[in-house]
This record gives sequence, C-alpha cells and structure tokens, in this order.
Amino acid sequence: MGVSKTHIFSLQHNELAQVAKVMAHPARIAILEYISKQEGCICNDLVDEIGLAQPTISQHLNEIKKIGLLKGTYEGKNLCYCINQERWLELQRAFQSFFSNINLNCC
Repeated sequence: MGVSKTHIFSLQHNELAQVAKVMAHPARIAILEYISKQEGCICNDLVDEIGLAQPTISQHLNEIKKIGLLKGTYEGKNLCYCINQERWLELQRAFQSFFSNINLNCC
C-alpha cells in the first residue's frame, strides 16, 4: 500500500500494521525470543545464536527498535539490548483487543 493511503486508516490500524510488518520476519521473532530469555544481550551473542551476519542482525535490531520493543544501553563499546516491557505489554493489549473483537459468527 502506498504511503499516501495510510491517512484513511485510524492511528491504531496504522500502528498495528506497522508492528505486524516488523514482526513478520522470522529472524526478528528469533531475535526477540532470544533477547527475552536473557537479562541483556550483546549483538555478537545474537550473531552466534541466530546465525546471520552482524550487519544483518543490526538491521533487524534497528527495525525492532523503531516500533519501541527494544531498549539498549552501552556497556563499554558493546550495546546491550533488553525488551521494553512497557511497550511489549502495550502491544500485547492492542493485539488482544483486535483479535478478541473479531466477529467469529460470519460465514
């Protein structure tokens, strides 16, 4: 869909679509799953765990950060990532609301 048409949809529709688009890549799901099981994570750990090149991991991390799901802090020269719990819960509620309001009584 062209950017020019997003204005006809609600802010909630646009936000859920953007989050779904970011989450639609299996590498990003694997990255989030791995980070969620750690107290923190350095990008090199992700390279070893996921099996993708460091620049590719960095691109995926940037996309995940754009939707607010990651927080990062520097530890020396390394960037340590963790899940932004507030944003995670906010998105969980938004998707739960969307899915629970779908009418299952149609043909």
